Amino acid sequence: MHRHDVLVVGGGPAGSSCALWLAEAGHDVLVVERKRFPRDKTCGDGLTPRAVKQLADMGLAEALEAHHRFDGLRAVAHGITLELRWPEHPVFPAHGYVVRRRDLDALVAERAVKAGAVMWQGAEATAPVYDRGLVAGAAIRRTETGAVEEVRARYVVVADGANSRFGRALGTTRNRDYPQGMAIRCYYESPRHDDPWIESALDLRDRAGNALPGYGWVFPVGDGTVNVGVGLLSTFRDWKKVNTSVLMEEFAATAPSYWGFSPEARVSEPTGGRLPMAGSVGPKAGPTWLAVGDAAGSVNPFNGEGIDYAYETGRKAAEVLSEALATGNGLALRRYPEWLEAEYGLYFKVARHFAQIIGRPALMRELTRIGMRSETLMDWVLRIMANLLRPDEIGPAEAVYRTVAQLARVIPE
Repeated sequence: MHRHDVLVVGGGPAGSSCALWLAEAGHDVLVVERKRFPRDKTCGDGLTPRAVKQLADMGLAEALEAHHRFDGLRAVAHGITLELRWPEHPVFPAHGYVVRRRDLDALVAERAVKAGAVMWQGAEATAPVYDRGLVAGAAIRRTETGAVEEVRARYVVVADGANSRFGRALGTTRNRDYPQGMAIRCYYESPRHDDPWIESALDLRDRAGNALPGYGWVFPVGDGTVNVGVGLLSTFRDWKKVNTSVLMEEFAATAPSYWGFSPEARVSEPTGGRLPMAGSVGPKAGPTWLAVGDAAGSVNPFNGEGIDYAYETGRKAAEVLSEALATGNGLALRRYPEWLEAEYGLYFKVARHFAQIIGRPALMRELTRIGMRSETLMDWVLRIMANLLRPDEIGPAEAVYRTVAQLARVIPE
């Protein structure tokens, strides 16, 4: 039997972040990851300033410089193109990176191991282990041999992603009244693979000119390819009937010609998945366990972004676990869901109401038509949707958000 201070189930962004910070604090932490690095993951591959800040804090700023850097977002809709730079901010940098997840996740996992964490790759947590009614570890199956062994730990971190089988075994469930995202992506070769902007198409149409639900993206990877995808929210009335593969084909066929897309330029098969959003999964903590990242539904409904919240929730979980281990008082774990509510609760509530609005295609088209006429207005929108509002001043974007947030406070769940 193996015994550790903390067992982390999942070696993705949230799990590796949590393990890194726990190891840095001197704790004995074991991470079990079902696959082996490098492994691919369906994702847009874009790192916004919030994620870049977390990676820099982990000591990975220099490693990021080897990847493609971008300056902001190019919004395209209704025949108008706006290039919107990331805002200046006292905490977050004014740039992002595009890093393939097979490279990014391996990078953070290696950093966690370097900090002192132990990582078992090709190892899956199949069931919780209980001791006197409390989670005390997990049964771990080696995926290559099928051998099963028991791992004991004082605390367990659930970080096995959006489907989170281990979380469901502990009783976590998704609130189906909250929005859920669907996304599909693939890679194309492109002459503008090193473009300094990530691009978002806010007015999708098929080849016949008919309006389509959702939004599209093109994220330059800098290695000769671009990440191309489409996303859709469950707030769209008939979202279950939408064929995302067809949506992807139509977007690629109607994307601006400067990207150079063609069937021959596609270099990977499309892959997709669903994302629980806005903190929709709960509970997020038990007496001896915490859920982080996608396993806790920590995805921003405004833009489908989850990597930065995975890093942030993993880091905070490590903080409260470190306190519990240092003091011998497991009540410290209560601070984790309290922090989540204080940090993201109101913002995610505003985003959930926004998701209801943009789930109505006609209204979404009208809003984007109005917004695209004003670069200043779209700058404000970018600040809000990327969660980059300044804490040290009240500018126009901050004032707009605070007004909307005050309204959201009084709207019943």
